[in-house]
Amino acid sequence: MKVAFAFLLAIVATTAFAVASPTSVDHGGTYVGSVVVESGQTVDGDVDVVLGDATIDGTVNGDVNVLGGNIINHGRITGASHAVGGEVVGDIVPWAPSGESYGGYMADHRLWWRITWDIIALVVFLIFPLRTRMALDRLEQHPAIATLAGLCGWVAVIPVSLLLLFSLILIPLIPVEFVLLAVASFVGKAALALLVGRRFYELIAPKATPTPLIALVIGLALLTAAELVPVLGIMITLLIMLVGLGAVLLTFVPDWNVPGAPGASGAPPRGAIGGPPMPVG
Repeated sequence: MKVAFAFLLAIVATTAFAVASPTSVDHGGTYVGSVVVESGQTVDGDVDVVLGDATIDGTVNGDVNVLGGNIINHGRITGASHAVGGEVVGDIVPWAPSGESYGGYMADHRLWWRITWDIIALVVFLIFPLRTRMALDRLEQHPAIATLAGLCGWVAVIPVSLLLLFSLILIPLIPVEFVLLAVASFVGKAALALLVGRRFYELIAPKATPTPLIALVIGLALLTAAELVPVLGIMITLLIMLVGLGAVLLTFVPDWNVPGAPGASGAPPRGAIGGPPMPVG
């Protein structure tokens, strides 16, 4: 458990550092994220920065201390300068977008929104472990069919909404449709994260099998890092949405006639993912 959360923390912390846009400061204090002392600006007091760079173009009458970043000094610092852990970020997450690549608002929220979705996916897994395990099984058996089912599911969203709208009586079901779609999307992402996390864990520790929660945390961290890749990350996000929703939709077809599918006659049972026992229905 500690390994999984440490892995997630490393991805979050280093990527957050990489995407943070600098904030202009005019007084001493402690700041989270990159800061800059503008040219011609004088700051009285110590400047302490956590998980960000301190760019000094003006004057700081005091010390500059940075944890998880670098000191970029083009001005004057009258006190001492201390920086711990900066350059290593670029080596760990080289694909993470820099603050110059995006606007300040987008750079910050692009990461934090994905972390929020990951937390929701984790909560959804804890609420619907059975459905997530079933989706994982479908995904492992037939990923191509899951992708096709997800495409059909997303295409059907608007027509189904229009049918409910034109029926008048069923209009209250439109919000229910979108709530179910959101829940299914998070269940599907959790299932995909379980698969990715388990494969990665077994790659680095072939003789060990992770518990579902550890596999999920590792998988979510890896998927989030992949989604942050410029340009390619958009396609990865779309693929996650397609495959995840499709895998969940297939869980509602227990007797589908696909050779080797769970529930099909004569199909050998699929080994469960490691960790505490969970029923798979």
